Amino acid sequence: MEYGCIGEHLSHSFSKEIHNALADYDYKIQEIARNDLDAFLKNADFKAINVTIPYKQDVIPYLDWISPEAETINAVNTIVNRDGKLYGYNTDFYGLKALIERENVSLKDKKVAILGSGGTSNTAFAVAKAMGAQAIRKVSRSEKDGYITYAQLYNDFSDCEIIINTTPCGMFPKIGVSPVELSALPGVEGVFDAVYNPLKSKLICDARARGIIATGGLFMLVAQAAYAVEKFINKPVETEEIEKIYKNLYKQKMNIVLIGMPASGKTTVGNLLAKDVSKIFKDTDDLIVEKENQKIPDIFSQKGEPYFRNSEKQTIADISLENSLVISTGGGAVLNSENMDFLKENGRIYFIDRPLELLVTTSDRPLSSNRQDLEKRYNERYELYLKSADVHIDGAGTVEQVADRIKDDYYEYSCN
Repeated sequence: MEYGCIGEHLSHSFSKEIHNALADYDYKIQEIARNDLDAFLKNADFKAINVTIPYKQDVIPYLDWISPEAETINAVNTIVNRDGKLYGYNTDFYGLKALIERENVSLKDKKVAILGSGGTSNTAFAVAKAMGAQAIRKVSRSEKDGYITYAQLYNDFSDCEIIINTTPCGMFPKIGVSPVELSALPGVEGVFDAVYNPLKSKLICDARARGIIATGGLFMLVAQAAYAVEKFINKPVETEEIEKIYKNLYKQKMNIVLIGMPASGKTTVGNLLAKDVSKIFKDTDDLIVEKENQKIPDIFSQKGEPYFRNSEKQTIADISLENSLVISTGGGAVLNSENMDFLKENGRIYFIDRPLELLVTTSDRPLSSNRQDLEKRYNERYELYLKSADVHIDGAGTVEQVADRIKDDYYEYSCN
């Protein structure tokens, strides 16, 4: 390996795609077990590498030189091999600073809570200090020197204004969990999460639902990679290039999620969309049929609706882990808010609002097989569709017209 990234669990990493967009070299992802780290670094058979969880501090004793910022932070994420000597840097500092600055959030004279106790926690502390924070507290699950516990955060530092999460809580594959309860921190006005997969962690989704400025770690990942490229091959990367790569990658990874009534065209529109925007199409009802080896009307008649909803919830939780999909959901998926919470973490949700008079009943839909039931379902669910959606799409017209309306929003979406 000449260039690449080392860490312990890297199956979810986006780094190869980012570096391939930034520079013309073969960038590899290499998982290394802790027992193998010593031999890898002593051998030093590479030109330059990035280092991620959990080795950002473990690599330091192997270095011949360390940059002042990396020494202060006590964490290294970039190593360059120059004539057999290893030089260590911390480009996470500049990546996180760029993430906060991109949201036009000032840390000057603010109270900042940093969640986590690893190398990225030290980076966040240095960034907050450099940006003029008034008070900074690092938060850990256990009380130790220099850290407060989460109970102390809620009791003694509940007036914090900025949260920076450096823990892996909410990261792929264990999505749907948040490291803090924002309702206990009423003064928070900005949330920044180093987690980039999913695109919007539960912490970020919760914060945005409260009207708080909040963003995940993908822009930080792209920005720190750009600064690493400068160290790797002495090639400066312009801010405009970082922004372009970030937006392209975000849209490439983002799922397009379709909700709406049965017969609103989700499957037909979804198949067309997937081809047009180069994503894979998946239908949650089809996945349930495949998993249960039984048609949906038979599941309802033999096992009941609660069983089906349970299977639907698990199916949606599983598919929400994936990227670059167009997902068509069943008409009743919105009945469980957790389904929408999962789908929002990696997706943008579109409600295809086809007028009631254009909806057609079919015998394979157990809860809307006749006109009376269809109208009842429509009235029961309409407000839920509106509440769950990021975007309300007019579902009248041809399949192509509806797909074009969704594409218009998809291409214009600013990825914030």
